[in-house]
Amino acid sequence: MGKVILVGEIGINHNGDINIAKKLIDMASWAGLDYVKFQKRTIDLVYSKEELEAPRESPWGTTFREQKEGLEFDRAEYNEIDRYCKERKIKWFASPWDIEAVRFLERYDLPYTKIASPMITNSRLLQEIKNTGRSVIISTGMSTRTEVLNTAYYLGKKVEYILACTSTYPTPLQEVNLNFIRTLKNEVLVGSKSKVGYSNHSPGIFLSAVAASFGAEMLEFHITLDRAMYGSDQAASVEPGQVIKLVKYVKALEMALGDGSWTIFPGEEIIRKKLRK
Repeated sequence: MGKVILVGEIGINHNGDINIAKKLIDMASWAGLDYVKFQKRTIDLVYSKEELEAPRESPWGTTFREQKEGLEFDRAEYNEIDRYCKERKIKWFASPWDIEAVRFLERYDLPYTKIASPMITNSRLLQEIKNTGRSVIISTGMSTRTEVLNTAYYLGKKVEYILACTSTYPTPLQEVNLNFIRTLKNEVLVGSKSKVGYSNHSPGIFLSAVAASFGAEMLEFHITLDRAMYGSDQAASVEPGQVIKLVKYVKALEMALGDGSWTIFPGEEIIRKKLRK
């Protein structure tokens, strides 16, 4: 087993506050995560006029539009995110939910574009993402085998990771289906250079650590300063102390899994000479 790539999904857990975003970047960097991830939406393209006018109580007002606009970062905030991640020596990328968001993110030198599960069948969005030439991560939540295969085939060699995922927040145990990681390896990735990963939406860190033992080479999980904060993703997120524990568990697992070969280890040789009859 090689190194497991760890992605802290900040998403919208910053609640539209750049200072909260920077605290989450600090935590991810200090804990030793490889990346942090955000979400980028152009509100009027992602949601209909009717949706935006619907009532929704939030810290920013009483409509769905006010909530979504309150949560969304624009150019000044993303410029600061880009600068601050460089300062903290951690890389970032994002999930664009519309074509304008793809073009917006092209301003930055990002390692990946993440295709969120709801967007996997959006052909116009996939075409725009393909045109960037950037490496891609796909999540499989709420998607059929055919939908995943069609997306992977269309994007071709640019698909670096396909993440097993269940799109419920938080995910109940009976819907986690960790064995799907093995299904992806055996049915989808045979003969492919893509790697399999796991995007976790369950509380805590246990399932993410176990997913690595099932062969996940990338772990993505939501991070937060406090699960009691406002926001739809907070309950399925991991707090700072647990993030640190998860990193330790995964590093220990990387070492402990080994290569599976028949081996007599050096420490056993002394015992072997002493006890073998």
